[in-house]
Amino acid sequence: MSRSDGGPGRSGGVNSQVKEAAPAVPVVSGGTAPSAPGARAGTAPAARRGGLGPVALVVAGGLSVQFGSAVAVLLMPRAGALGVVTLRLVLAALVLLLVCRPKVRGYGRADWGTVVAFGTAMAGMNILFYQALDRIPLGVAVTLEVLGPLALSVVASRRLVNLLWAGLALGGVALLGGGGFDRLDPLGAGFALGAGAMWATYIVFSARTGRRFPKADGLALAMAFGAVLSLPLGIAEAGGALVVPTTVALGLGVALLSSVLPYTLELLALRRLPAPTFAVLMSLEPAIAAGAGLLVLHQALSPADGLAIALVIAASVGAVRTQTARTGG
Repeated sequence: MSRSDGGPGRSGGVNSQVKEAAPAVPVVSGGTAPSAPGARAGTAPAARRGGLGPVALVVAGGLSVQFGSAVAVLLMPRAGALGVVTLRLVLAALVLLLVCRPKVRGYGRADWGTVVAFGTAMAGMNILFYQALDRIPLGVAVTLEVLGPLALSVVASRRLVNLLWAGLALGGVALLGGGGFDRLDPLGAGFALGAGAMWATYIVFSARTGRRFPKADGLALAMAFGAVLSLPLGIAEAGGALVVPTTVALGLGVALLSSVLPYTLELLALRRLPAPTFAVLMSLEPAIAAGAGLLVLHQALSPADGLAIALVIAASVGAVRTQTARTGG
């Protein structure tokens, strides 16, 4: 999925350098993950010493996420959209719990409330996004979804120049609609926009979870809670298909491609890459998604769709740069 992964997806999202969301990219590598605030991103000199290495890692992570989403679409005829969400969250949660072995004692009500909110946002984001994927092309779905983090960045910045970026994004959305979202399937477009709203919520609570829990403990616990929320829905839609060995194997592939592998790559990259640079690279995800949709799912986009995606990417990059200049990053 997009960063709709627990993503969070990969948390982080397009504009995760918004002040509160700065520590929002959960990552996993041998049981470690979101670093403490200020520790995730390296310094600019460190990034220069790393050359293109960190950039290549982030791009590889984006490719992994979006091609994982494409594989998820191929899995939907076997398990349905809700079944795929359940497989992804449950299997990703099992991997994270086994690797991280989070402690459950010593936390207060506010800590657990944050985990519950984070897990709920994670589950909602994935459920809505996969419902969108079942109805509209992958590249279009990610483009609409990315409006959530973009809106968060624009609102947080409170600068007039961000009206320009908002206007560019709205222009992209108008082009995608082609004069009417019935061209896309209005329900699918609505699900993608809803997933974007949940992505913005996910970013905020990912940051809070990262501050309250060490390493990836909070992420693992939130992922487990999100898996529990999705389980009844997946069972209701897919039933016994969820335990068919080939379906489980494909579901594990989606979980690894969309969660575990990109988190690991991002962790390695963020040790040497400034957070603003990372956020700009995240802005390219709609284009990566469009490429994955074309290569794996044969979902060709029209020239107008391509221009719409370019406008949303430009708006995202502009919002990132504006926020960076405002905060002195």
